[in-house]
Amino acid sequence: MKRLAGKVALVTGASRGIGRAIAVQLAADGALVAVHYNKAAEEADRTLELIEGAGGAGFTLAADLADASGHRTLSDTFLGMLRQRRGASSFDILVNNAGIDDRKTIEQVTEADFDRMVQVNFKAPFFLIQALLPALNDGGRIINISSMGARASFPTMPVYAPTKSALSTLSRILAVHLGPRGITVNALMPGATATDMNAAARDADLSRSIAQTIALGRVGQPGDIARVVAFLASDDGGWITGQSIDVSGGQRL
Repeated sequence: MKRLAGKVALVTGASRGIGRAIAVQLAADGALVAVHYNKAAEEADRTLELIEGAGGAGFTLAADLADASGHRTLSDTFLGMLRQRRGASSFDILVNNAGIDDRKTIEQVTEADFDRMVQVNFKAPFFLIQALLPALNDGGRIINISSMGARASFPTMPVYAPTKSALSTLSRILAVHLGPRGITVNALMPGATATDMNAAARDADLSRSIAQTIALGRVGQPGDIARVVAFLASDDGGWITGQSIDVSGGQRL
């Protein structure tokens, strides 16, 4: 029996990178996975192909979380598709992975830059959680993807890092609030991970330089994060809540 058999999960930003790896891992562990994307429909379809190719099950759905009503579009679409597929709209695992970064110093950040990052990185997951709480089963899991930038000082993250810090703080608050329902809430703090969002970590020369700041001597891969998410989503992770867990390989300790 797979450890997430019978579970239903929603992973935001799952068309590529860490989100894709999380979706594929949860499906491999037996969950039915909703693969959220914004505009990258072909990439989301590729995530679904990887899921189904490994014997898993899932479906894709689109919503623009940069839009003020994006969280409502996503929650309504997700619950509607569950009703169609399963006859009920309850689910078990929410992974708030979608996020954006725009590497600029404070002198370069515009108000539009600021508002967009706050919207996608914090406001959207906040109100998505709010909208989906009635449908989240008791004993469920909320896993928020924060960043090790929330504990380290990167001058080109004056907006990104604070939004991720806010997500970590929210996780701790909700862990207490939702504890009576047996719902765990945790944040993961990835470091340099080789994804489209972090081109330096994918560059052969730059990644070697970054690796010198990491205790385990290499940059992260999406699967490194996905396996920790799957653990927290399972019964094995059921006694962990309210934590911001560093999954950086020991970057900048």
